[in-house]
Amino acid sequence: MTLARPRPGMPWNRPGRATGGPAPLRGRRAAAQGGFTLLELLVVISIIALATAGVGVAMRDSGQTLIEREAARLAALLESARAQSRAGGMPVRWRTEARGFRFEGLPPSALQALPSQWLDAGTTARAPTMLVLGPEPLIGPQQVLITHHAHPERALRVATDGVRPFTVEPVQ
Repeated sequence: MTLARPRPGMPWNRPGRATGGPAPLRGRRAAAQGGFTLLELLVVISIIALATAGVGVAMRDSGQTLIEREAARLAALLESARAQSRAGGMPVRWRTEARGFRFEGLPPSALQALPSQWLDAGTTARAPTMLVLGPEPLIGPQQVLITHHAHPERALRVATDGVRPFTVEPVQ
């Protein structure tokens, strides 16, 4: 058996083997495991982006959400009273009050089904104090502006052109 001779300047590690040559396989794996792969980084960045979007949606302005909920509720109530007015053939009016609103002209059983207060005490209606909801199938254009005392600069319009149902629109 012939011993391998080291090249000049190569120290001996054990008999027959010089150090400084290619790294053993175990050493190469350790060097490759020092960082993250591109796929791992993309997955982490995607998770962070989804979490950020979720927080952004969760932190939505509650004042605007409250006004939107009140406006959608009022539009549904006005349409319900309008339908009852047409079905019963009696005039129905909607009036604002200090603490809410009221419907006039509906039978007592229908009045009990329709609420007469805002969901939040700070909600107010800026509009004519009375809307006529029927009994004619065509009514004139009507609108109510809904605001909240905490955010008076924000308002939504609950309106109809007299033919279509009441809808909620942003005020610009």
